[in-house]
Parts: sequence; structure tokens; C-alpha cells
Amino acid sequence: MQNSPDEEKYQAGPPPLPPAPDSDIIVSTDTHRTERIPAGQSRTRKWPVLHATSAPAINLDTWRLEIGGLVDTPLSFSWEAFQQLPRTRVFADFHCVTRWSRLGNLWEGVSAREIMQLAGVQPTARYVIATGYDGDWTTNLPLADFQSEDVLLCDTHDGTALDPDHGGPLRLIVPLLYAWKSAKWLKRIDFIAEDQPGYWEQCGYHNHGDPWVVDENNPDGERFQSRDHIPPGFEA
Repeated sequence: MQNSPDEEKYQAGPPPLPPAPDSDIIVSTDTHRTERIPAGQSRTRKWPVLHATSAPAINLDTWRLEIGGLVDTPLSFSWEAFQQLPRTRVFADFHCVTRWSRLGNLWEGVSAREIMQLAGVQPTARYVIATGYDGDWTTNLPLADFQSEDVLLCDTHDGTALDPDHGGPLRLIVPLLYAWKSAKWLKRIDFIAEDQPGYWEQCGYHNHGDPWVVDENNPDGERFQSRDHIPPGFEA
């Protein structure tokens, strides 16, 4: 009997270390921390599945990725056209707001910077809205975070294509923010001037979502707007 993809990705030993500096892989800055697990998190060796609803059925023959908003050139990619774009690999850790962290992931896809350059993002753009195929689910993030060198429109994880449960065929990967900002089943990206909180942000998640911010309001990272706005089912 063959192992499932999740079993094959079980990390039996210590967390993977960043690749050598002379590698062509972009290394997310957090992986160089002495302590790679943020406050309140614990390491998982597995490759967990967690999403709000269920994975949508997506046909690659009709799949499209739209890029719009405050851009000089709106873009629309078929799956074949997207696969022709320059490829980038990123080594990064992955932190879920439900308190688990998977360390040492190797992602591959198209960099956010490549998409921005192709579209010609206008100077008035300050925020990004990522929309998924799962009922037009959205999340928001500042443009400054989106244009980090380690942000990917990602279709591959640890050498294999993303399966639907993990956001395939294409998801956003924003390593320096909590994983809900890394929208699954990516359908559209819009560059906008004014912030527009997305699904989880409207439910009480923090509007920014940095797992490393620790202060009196955020004792374990920017998880929630406040202790009074914790979504049902989550502990304080």
C-alpha cells in the first residue's frame, strides 16, 4: 500500500534547515531565527488540513487567475499561460492561527513581484485583496507585505503539486503572516487604495496577522482583534 501525500511529508527528524546561501532558493527571513516557533505555537511534524468550508471542485481547463484593481494592465491567465511564467522557489516556515507551525517548507510558483511587474501596479495602491474559488472568500493584506520577496502564487509544496485540501491548484503563500492570509484556491488578486477586511478579519481575526508581534494586546501574536473578538471555537 502506498503512503498518502501527507504521510510522505511527515517530518520524522529535526526541522529542515535553510538551504546554502549560494542556492537559487529564496529563504524567508524567519527561518534564520534561533527560535523558529512563535509564542503560543507548537511544532507539527505533519502536513495538516484546515479550512473554513470544503475544497471547491476546480477544472484546470476552465480555471482562470484574474489580476485587477489599480493596475495599468489587467491580467487574465489560463492554467497553461500561468505555467509559462518565470518560476521561483521559497524556503519558509508556516504558522497557523490554530497554534501549529510546520517548519521548513519548500514552495514553488510565481513570485508576487513578478505579477506586480507584469500588471504595472499603480502608485495609489496600498492594499491587496486575494479572492478564492470557495464562494469568493477573501483576505486582505498591505501591499508592503504582498511585495516581500518570499511571497508566492504557489502550485507546488515540497516537490509535489498542491492537492485540493492544501489549496491546489494555486494558493497564495505569505510566509511572514499567519497562514489564513495565504489564500487557498486562488482566483483573483486586486490592488486597492483603501483596506477591505476579508472573511476571517470580519469574524474577529486580526487585520494584519503577524505571528511574531508580542505585546500586552497580542500575547501570542496578532491572532485576534482583541480578547473580546475571539471567534467561536477558539481559546484565548
